[in-house]
Amino acid sequence: MSTLVVCVDREGGLGPVSPVVGWEAVQALVTDVGVDDPEDSRVNCLLETLRVARDLRDEGEESIVAVVSGGGDGVDSDRAVARQTDQLVEEYAPDAAIVVTDSASDERLVPIIESRVRVDAVDRVVVRQSHDIQSTYYLLKQFLGDEELRGTVLVPIGAALLAFPVLLLLADSVTVALSAIAAVIGTFLLYKGLGIDDFVSTLPGRVRDAFYSGQVSLVTYVVGAGLALIGVFAGGISANGMETTSELLLGLRFIYASIPWFAAAALAAATGRLIDALLGEQGVSSALLNLPFGVVAIGLVVRGFTGYFLERAGVFASISVPPVTLGAVSVEGFVLSIWSRLAVYVAAGILVSLLGVAFASRMNGTETGLDELPE
Repeated sequence: MSTLVVCVDREGGLGPVSPVVGWEAVQALVTDVGVDDPEDSRVNCLLETLRVARDLRDEGEESIVAVVSGGGDGVDSDRAVARQTDQLVEEYAPDAAIVVTDSASDERLVPIIESRVRVDAVDRVVVRQSHDIQSTYYLLKQFLGDEELRGTVLVPIGAALLAFPVLLLLADSVTVALSAIAAVIGTFLLYKGLGIDDFVSTLPGRVRDAFYSGQVSLVTYVVGAGLALIGVFAGGISANGMETTSELLLGLRFIYASIPWFAAAALAAATGRLIDALLGEQGVSSALLNLPFGVVAIGLVVRGFTGYFLERAGVFASISVPPVTLGAVSVEGFVLSIWSRLAVYVAAGILVSLLGVAFASRMNGTETGLDELPE
């Protein structure tokens, strides 16, 4: 009685289009596949095929070792396996077959082989040391050994688990406790994700370097922060004085009152950066030259649109310009309509922006011209 011990590989890549037959040929194939990819599970499948054939030979049975492979998951792959099986059956005429596989995909080819020769057994190879489990273990071990990762992940999780029962006792509500923990974790994730922690860690060194190097921007940043705080208070006081309860109108009133201070804060910071760049040895980019003008232009446009919405809602009255007399020139008083008011602010913003572009172009053109002068 002769038994065909066949290793089936549906994906292909184990050998040529014809079947690999014989003990020596399969041993050489094991070496080739193992050297190319030691982690390939097909190496274990080939070795199992040799082991089964050896056991049959030790029991006195005639065994034929073979490997058949397809070329993917399609119909062509299955038909290739069928052709190779027909070739083996025609050449060796086995009485039975034992199919060795290493995956459920390969086992789908068993009916094809069974239709040509009697299949006595299907041997599926399962590797004891699973690659995914092993990788997960070593990743967890490496993770627990990394101090930075532990502080980033385990500390927030542990703090949340400890804070949950405390908040549950104080608030007596699961919703409040979960909301508070979610807010803290979300803040921490944003703090890490946006790189704020890196900025905060490098801030003292940057401030020290700025003090020692005498940068003007350090002072202008402080001035800008003070102006921004004034803008917050001015906007809050202005919104607090409104009688309406509409959150939209309160927000617009806050923006309308605070935007000049915010623009002044940004202008101070941008001017300090520009002065540092002008005093430094490196060149000044067009974007940096145009930054102060852009800040003022955006402030004008935002104030114009917020004023439009507030006037449309009846919070503001139309702007009345009183009559003006300057010597022989006199201007009669007039009232700006809501659209005229918006147009004035937008036009002023566009004009300031164009002045910034012209200034940046002229400055760059002047520096280029100086660089091109002969010595």
